[in-house]
Amino acid sequence: MSAPSRSAQTTDDAATRGTASRSAASRTTAAAGSGIPRLLYLPAALGFALLILPLVGLFLRADWPSVPAAIVSAEAQSALWLSLQTAFAATVLCLIVGIPLALVIARSGNRLAGLLRALTTLPLVMPPLVGGIALLYLLGRNGLVGSVLELWFGIRIPFTTGAVVIAQSFVALPFLVISVEGSLRTAGTRYEAVAATLGAGRWTVFRRVTLPLIMPGVIAGTVLCFARALGEFGATALFAGNAAGTTRTMPLAIYTALNGAGVSQDSAIALSLLLVVVGIVILLLLRSWRPTQER
Repeated sequence: MSAPSRSAQTTDDAATRGTASRSAASRTTAAAGSGIPRLLYLPAALGFALLILPLVGLFLRADWPSVPAAIVSAEAQSALWLSLQTAFAATVLCLIVGIPLALVIARSGNRLAGLLRALTTLPLVMPPLVGGIALLYLLGRNGLVGSVLELWFGIRIPFTTGAVVIAQSFVALPFLVISVEGSLRTAGTRYEAVAATLGAGRWTVFRRVTLPLIMPGVIAGTVLCFARALGEFGATALFAGNAAGTTRTMPLAIYTALNGAGVSQDSAIALSLLLVVVGIVILLLLRSWRPTQER
Protein backbone atom coordinates (compact mmCIF):
# COMPACT_ATOMS: atom_id res chain seq x y z
CA MET A 1 0.00 0.00 0.00
CA SER A 2 1.37 3.43 -0.96
CA ALA A 3 2.12 6.17 1.59
CA PRO A 4 -0.77 8.46 0.48
CA SER A 5 -3.19 5.53 0.77
CA ARG A 6 -1.99 4.69 4.29
CA SER A 7 -2.29 8.38 5.28
CA ALA A 8 -5.85 8.57 3.95
CA GLN A 9 -6.80 5.36 5.75
CA THR A 10 -5.30 6.69 8.99
CA THR A 11 -7.30 9.89 8.63
CA ASP A 12 -10.51 7.93 8.01
CA ASP A 13 -9.84 5.74 11.05
CA ALA A 14 -9.26 8.80 13.23
CA ALA A 15 -12.48 10.39 12.00
CA THR A 16 -14.38 7.16 12.67
CA ARG A 17 -12.98 6.94 16.20
CA GLY A 18 -13.87 10.60 16.82
CA THR A 19 -17.43 10.04 15.65
CA ALA A 20 -17.72 6.95 17.83
CA SER A 21 -16.40 8.87 20.85
CA ARG A 22 -18.91 11.67 20.33
CA SER A 23 -21.73 9.15 19.97
CA ALA A 24 -20.67 7.41 23.17
CA ALA A 25 -20.52 10.72 24.99
CA SER A 26 -23.99 11.60 23.74
CA ARG A 27 -25.37 8.27 24.91
CA THR A 28 -23.74 8.77 28.32
CA THR A 29 -25.23 12.25 28.64
CA ALA A 30 -28.68 11.00 27.62
CA ALA A 31 -28.44 8.17 30.11
CA ALA A 32 -27.46 10.60 32.86
CA GLY A 33 -30.35 12.91 31.97
CA SER A 34 -32.85 10.05 32.05
CA GLY A 35 -31.89 9.43 35.68
CA ILE A 36 -34.07 12.33 36.92
CA PRO A 37 -36.68 11.02 39.39
CA ARG A 38 -40.08 11.14 37.73
CA LEU A 39 -41.61 12.78 40.80
CA LEU A 40 -39.53 15.92 40.12
CA TYR A 41 -41.12 16.50 36.73
CA LEU A 42 -44.33 17.73 38.37
CA PRO A 43 -42.78 20.64 40.37
CA ALA A 44 -40.59 21.41 37.37
CA ALA A 45 -43.70 21.72 35.19
CA LEU A 46 -45.39 23.90 37.82
CA GLY A 47 -42.36 26.17 37.96
CA PHE A 48 -42.30 26.50 34.19
CA ALA A 49 -46.03 27.25 34.18
CA LEU A 50 -45.56 29.90 36.86
CA LEU A 51 -43.07 31.68 34.61
CA ILE A 52 -44.80 31.24 31.25
CA LEU A 53 -48.56 31.29 31.85
CA PRO A 54 -48.72 34.96 32.96
CA LEU A 55 -47.07 35.92 29.67
CA VAL A 56 -49.50 33.68 27.79
CA GLY A 57 -52.36 35.47 29.53
CA LEU A 58 -50.92 38.82 28.49
CA PHE A 59 -50.67 37.77 24.86
CA LEU A 60 -54.22 36.36 24.90
CA ARG A 61 -55.62 39.49 26.52
CA ALA A 62 -54.14 41.78 23.88
CA ASP A 63 -56.47 43.27 21.28
CA TRP A 64 -54.06 42.60 18.42
CA PRO A 65 -55.82 44.72 15.76
CA SER A 66 -55.48 47.77 18.01
CA VAL A 67 -51.92 47.08 19.18
CA PRO A 68 -50.17 48.96 16.34
CA ALA A 69 -52.36 52.04 16.86
CA ALA A 70 -51.75 51.93 20.61
CA ILE A 71 -47.98 51.73 20.15
CA VAL A 72 -47.87 54.69 17.75
CA SER A 73 -50.09 56.92 19.92
CA ALA A 74 -48.55 60.17 21.12
CA GLU A 75 -48.50 59.14 24.79
CA ALA A 76 -46.99 55.74 24.08
CA GLN A 77 -44.39 57.14 21.70
CA SER A 78 -43.38 59.75 24.26
CA ALA A 79 -42.91 57.11 26.96
CA LEU A 80 -41.08 54.79 24.57
CA TRP A 81 -38.70 57.47 23.33
CA LEU A 82 -37.98 58.68 26.87
CA SER A 83 -37.31 55.12 28.02
CA LEU A 84 -34.88 54.47 25.17
CA GLN A 85 -33.05 57.76 25.75
CA THR A 86 -32.71 57.38 29.50
CA ALA A 87 -31.82 53.66 29.29
CA PHE A 88 -29.09 54.45 26.77
CA ALA A 89 -27.74 57.28 28.94
CA ALA A 90 -27.84 55.06 32.03
CA THR A 91 -25.99 52.30 30.16
CA VAL A 92 -23.25 54.72 29.09
CA LEU A 93 -22.92 55.96 32.67
CA CYS A 94 -22.71 52.38 33.94
CA LEU A 95 -19.98 51.60 31.40
CA ILE A 96 -17.96 54.63 32.48
CA VAL A 97 -18.02 53.76 36.18
CA GLY A 98 -18.76 50.02 36.06
CA ILE A 99 -15.71 48.77 34.16
CA PRO A 100 -13.23 50.51 36.52
CA LEU A 101 -15.24 49.29 39.53
CA ALA A 102 -15.18 45.71 38.25
CA LEU A 103 -11.43 45.98 37.65
CA VAL A 104 -10.83 47.22 41.20
CA ILE A 105 -12.93 44.38 42.65
CA ALA A 106 -11.26 41.71 40.52
CA ARG A 107 -7.75 42.88 41.36
CA SER A 108 -8.33 43.43 45.09
CA GLY A 109 -7.53 41.00 47.89
CA ASN A 110 -10.07 38.36 48.80
CA ARG A 111 -11.51 40.14 51.85
CA LEU A 112 -11.73 43.56 50.24
CA ALA A 113 -13.09 42.08 47.01
CA GLY A 114 -15.76 40.20 48.94
CA LEU A 115 -16.87 43.37 50.74
CA LEU A 116 -16.91 45.45 47.56
CA ARG A 117 -18.79 42.74 45.66
CA ALA A 118 -21.43 42.48 48.38
CA LEU A 119 -21.99 46.24 48.46
CA THR A 120 -22.05 46.48 44.67
CA THR A 121 -24.65 43.74 44.28
CA LEU A 122 -26.84 45.08 47.10
CA PRO A 123 -29.29 46.78 44.65
CA LEU A 124 -30.03 43.31 43.21
CA VAL A 125 -31.62 42.16 46.47
CA MET A 126 -32.87 45.55 47.68
CA PRO A 127 -36.49 46.46 46.84
CA PRO A 128 -36.46 49.18 44.15
CA LEU A 129 -38.70 51.37 46.29
CA VAL A 130 -36.04 51.34 49.01
CA GLY A 131 -33.51 52.41 46.39
CA GLY A 132 -35.74 55.33 45.43
CA ILE A 133 -36.03 56.44 49.04
CA ALA A 134 -32.27 56.15 49.47
CA LEU A 135 -31.68 58.29 46.38
CA LEU A 136 -34.10 60.92 47.72
CA TYR A 137 -32.24 61.12 51.02
CA LEU A 138 -28.97 61.46 49.14
CA LEU A 139 -29.89 63.82 46.29
CA GLY A 140 -33.20 65.34 47.44
CA ARG A 141 -33.64 68.94 48.55
CA ASN A 142 -32.83 67.96 52.14
CA GLY A 143 -30.50 65.13 51.19
CA LEU A 144 -26.87 64.69 52.07
CA VAL A 145 -25.61 65.89 48.66
CA GLY A 146 -28.78 67.38 47.18
CA SER A 147 -29.01 70.15 49.76
CA VAL A 148 -25.45 71.24 48.94
CA LEU A 149 -26.11 71.16 45.18
CA GLU A 150 -29.23 73.30 45.53
CA LEU A 151 -27.72 75.76 48.02
CA TRP A 152 -24.42 76.33 46.23
CA PHE A 153 -25.27 75.70 42.57
CA GLY A 154 -29.06 75.90 42.36
CA ILE A 155 -29.22 72.34 40.97
CA ARG A 156 -32.27 70.17 41.68
CA ILE A 157 -32.03 66.56 40.61
CA PRO A 158 -35.23 64.82 41.85
CA PHE A 159 -38.24 64.74 39.51
CA THR A 160 -36.17 65.49 36.43
CA THR A 161 -35.08 63.41 33.45
CA GLY A 162 -31.62 63.26 35.03
CA ALA A 163 -33.18 61.61 38.07
CA VAL A 164 -34.56 58.88 35.79
CA VAL A 165 -31.06 58.19 34.47
CA ILE A 166 -29.61 58.05 37.99
CA ALA A 167 -32.34 55.70 39.23
CA GLN A 168 -31.89 53.40 36.24
CA SER A 169 -28.12 53.41 36.70
CA PHE A 170 -28.50 52.54 40.39
CA VAL A 171 -30.46 49.35 39.67
CA ALA A 172 -28.66 48.35 36.44
CA LEU A 173 -25.01 48.87 37.41
CA PRO A 174 -24.63 45.55 39.32
CA PHE A 175 -25.46 43.56 36.17
CA LEU A 176 -22.57 45.15 34.30
CA VAL A 177 -20.11 44.90 37.19
CA ILE A 178 -20.85 41.20 37.78
CA SER A 179 -20.41 40.33 34.09
CA VAL A 180 -17.18 42.29 33.69
CA GLU A 181 -15.69 41.07 36.96
CA GLY A 182 -16.37 37.47 35.99
CA SER A 183 -14.57 38.01 32.68
CA LEU A 184 -11.63 39.65 34.46
CA ARG A 185 -11.24 36.73 36.85
CA THR A 186 -11.50 34.23 34.01
CA ALA A 187 -8.89 36.07 31.93
CA GLY A 188 -6.44 36.31 34.83
CA THR A 189 -3.36 38.53 34.81
CA ARG A 190 -0.89 36.44 32.80
CA TYR A 191 -1.18 38.37 29.53
CA GLU A 192 -1.14 41.70 31.37
CA ALA A 193 2.08 40.69 33.14
CA VAL A 194 3.68 39.67 29.84
CA ALA A 195 2.75 43.00 28.25
CA ALA A 196 4.15 44.88 31.24
CA THR A 197 7.47 43.01 31.04
CA LEU A 198 7.68 44.02 27.37
CA GLY A 199 7.52 47.67 28.38
CA ALA A 200 3.84 48.51 27.94
CA GLY A 201 2.48 51.13 30.31
CA ARG A 202 -0.59 50.62 32.48
CA TRP A 203 -2.94 52.46 30.11
CA THR A 204 -1.55 50.58 27.14
CA VAL A 205 -2.02 47.26 28.90
CA PHE A 206 -5.58 48.22 29.82
CA ARG A 207 -6.49 49.34 26.29
CA ARG A 208 -4.60 46.75 24.24
CA VAL A 209 -4.75 43.66 26.47
CA THR A 210 -7.33 43.85 29.26
CA LEU A 211 -10.25 45.33 27.33
CA PRO A 212 -10.02 42.93 24.35
CA LEU A 213 -9.85 39.95 26.72
CA ILE A 214 -12.95 40.96 28.69
CA MET A 215 -14.96 42.28 25.73
CA PRO A 216 -17.42 39.32 25.76
CA GLY A 217 -18.27 40.10 29.39
CA VAL A 218 -18.54 43.82 28.64
CA ILE A 219 -20.97 43.19 25.76
CA ALA A 220 -23.11 40.78 27.78
CA GLY A 221 -23.14 43.13 30.76
CA THR A 222 -24.03 46.10 28.56
CA VAL A 223 -27.01 44.30 27.04
CA LEU A 224 -28.30 43.17 30.44
CA CYS A 225 -27.70 46.64 31.87
CA PHE A 226 -29.72 48.28 29.09
CA ALA A 227 -32.56 45.79 29.49
CA ARG A 228 -32.71 46.33 33.25
CA ALA A 229 -32.65 50.12 32.87
CA LEU A 230 -35.41 49.94 30.27
CA GLY A 231 -37.69 48.08 32.68
CA GLU A 232 -36.93 50.04 35.85
CA PHE A 233 -40.03 51.22 37.76
CA GLY A 234 -39.85 51.45 41.57
CA ALA A 235 -36.82 53.65 42.14
CA THR A 236 -37.81 55.86 39.21
CA ALA A 237 -41.34 56.38 40.54
CA LEU A 238 -40.14 57.59 43.95
CA PHE A 239 -37.05 59.54 42.92
CA ALA A 240 -38.09 60.94 39.52
CA GLY A 241 -41.87 61.02 39.69
CA ASN A 242 -44.35 60.41 36.88
CA ALA A 243 -44.50 63.56 34.77
CA ALA A 244 -45.56 62.99 31.16
CA GLY A 245 -42.78 63.79 28.71
CA THR A 246 -40.23 64.32 31.48
CA THR A 247 -40.04 61.25 33.73
CA ARG A 248 -42.85 58.95 32.54
CA THR A 249 -41.01 55.98 31.09
CA MET A 250 -42.72 52.89 29.65
CA PRO A 251 -43.15 51.07 33.00
CA LEU A 252 -44.63 54.22 34.51
CA ALA A 253 -46.89 54.71 31.48
CA ILE A 254 -48.15 51.14 31.91
CA TYR A 255 -48.84 51.77 35.60
CA THR A 256 -50.59 55.07 34.82
CA ALA A 257 -52.75 53.48 32.14
CA LEU A 258 -53.84 50.63 34.38
CA ASN A 259 -54.89 53.20 36.96
CA GLY A 260 -57.10 54.97 34.41
CA ALA A 261 -55.04 58.05 33.61
CA GLY A 262 -52.89 59.30 30.78
CA VAL A 263 -53.10 56.54 28.18
CA SER A 264 -55.61 53.81 27.43
CA GLN A 265 -55.40 50.26 28.70
CA ASP A 266 -54.78 49.11 25.13
CA SER A 267 -51.62 51.21 25.21
CA ALA A 268 -50.66 49.67 28.54
CA ILE A 269 -50.99 46.16 27.13
CA ALA A 270 -49.19 47.15 23.94
CA LEU A 271 -46.28 48.64 25.89
CA SER A 272 -46.19 45.56 28.11
CA LEU A 273 -45.97 43.36 25.03
CA LEU A 274 -43.23 45.58 23.66
CA LEU A 275 -41.17 45.20 26.83
CA VAL A 276 -41.67 41.42 26.76
CA VAL A 277 -40.58 41.24 23.12
CA VAL A 278 -37.49 43.35 23.87
CA GLY A 279 -36.57 40.98 26.71
CA ILE A 280 -37.01 37.92 24.50
CA VAL A 281 -34.89 39.45 21.73
CA ILE A 282 -32.13 40.31 24.21
CA LEU A 283 -32.07 36.77 25.61
CA LEU A 284 -32.00 35.25 22.12
CA LEU A 285 -29.15 37.54 21.08
CA LEU A 286 -27.15 36.58 24.16
CA ARG A 287 -27.82 32.87 23.58
CA SER A 288 -26.82 33.01 19.92
CA TRP A 289 -23.73 35.11 20.62
CA ARG A 290 -22.17 33.24 23.55
CA PRO A 291 -21.59 29.88 21.82
CA THR A 292 -19.80 31.73 19.02
CA GLN A 293 -17.46 33.24 21.58
CA GLU A 294 -16.84 29.85 23.16
CA ARG A 295 -15.92 28.27 19.84
